[in-house]
Order: sequence, then C-alpha cells, then structure tokens
Amino acid sequence: MPTVKVTDETFMDDVVKAPGLVLVDFWAQWCGPCKAMAPLLEEVADELAGKVTIAKLDVDENPGVATFFEIVSVPTLKMFKDGKVSSEEIGTVPKDQLIEWILKEV
Repeated sequence: MPTVKVTDETFMDDVVKAPGLVLVDFWAQWCGPCKAMAPLLEEVADELAGKVTIAKLDVDENPGVATFFEIVSVPTLKMFKDGKVSSEEIGTVPKDQLIEWILKEV
C-alpha cells in the first residue's frame, strides 16, 4: 500500500478518525532529509501494509495542521493510535529503526 497524501481538509478523516495505527510524515518539498526519507517510507508502507497507514502532510501546503501540532522542524514523524498521538520522532530515522518503532506500537 503506497503512502497516503493528507491535507488540512482530509486530516481529520484520514488520520484522526482512521482506525488503528497511522504514521504521519510532516515534510516539506525544500527539505533534503525529507526527500531522503520518502523512499524509505514507501518501502515500509508496502512491507507493513495492514499494520500501519503511512500518511504524508506537506507543511507548506497545509499550515493549519502543521501549526496545530506545533511542527517546527521537518521531517517530524508522529504516530497516531486510534486518533491520538502516541509517539513521535524528529529528523530522519533509519528504515530498521522505523519498522521497529511501528511494530512496538501495533
């Protein structure tokens, strides 16, 4: 399952109201580390399909959600479990650590 693009308008339905685990990648197009994380997140989305949904929110295009969650640096990864933030990571995360983090939350 590929990553899901979310926006200020779709965030409530796609993340907060979504059942189970949703990992949100808060990113920006100008951010080098964000671009480095993108293919890893796609791989993890495929490998852990059914266990987690990986959503991506461009902070420049969607300032409402980014401001609400006080995103000050990108990439920021927030794990939502049944609509609530359960944990977060700031900065790039190696793929094996990302998988381990997700599996701990399942």
